[in-house]
Amino acid sequence: MTPVHFSFTSAFILGLMGLAFHRTHLLSALLCLEGMMLSLFIALALWTLQFESTSFSTAPMLLLAFSACEASTGLALLVATARTHGTDHLQNLNLLQC
Repeated sequence: MTPVHFSFTSAFILGLMGLAFHRTHLLSALLCLEGMMLSLFIALALWTLQFESTSFSTAPMLLLAFSACEASTGLALLVATARTHGTDHLQNLNLLQC
């Protein structure tokens, strides 16, 4: 495994571990998701450049578009929960009470 592959793999795993273990605030969960998407985007872009294939050249842009949609949905949920519950703590959220 090259150092470049190792660094992007470790960045993705660190984002996944942050998402799994530090679930106190919704904003920190969204930041971990964005870190994971950023590492996936850079790894996919480097993979496309490594193979020099034109058929895979749109894949990083599609991933970036889906990442932007995910970020906007996450921020909308953050604003909605902050308005209704007054905080972004994930422990205060209960789907049965909504």
